[in-house]
Amino acid sequence: MKKIVAQAKHFVRDENGITALEYGILAGLITVLLIASIATIGSVLKNVFSDIAAAV
Repeated sequence: MKKIVAQAKHFVRDENGITALEYGILAGLITVLLIASIATIGSVLKNVFSDIAAAV
């Protein structure tokens, strides 16, 4: 019984999984921000090149 309690305490104190989870969340947020910014930049560039093509 004491061994089970000791393992449970070790599991609760172990922060390696939490750190990996935090890095995963950060990577996901960065990915979402990159996709959103690339989509916005793509729309702006399309408009710029359309204006250039119309002027030529």
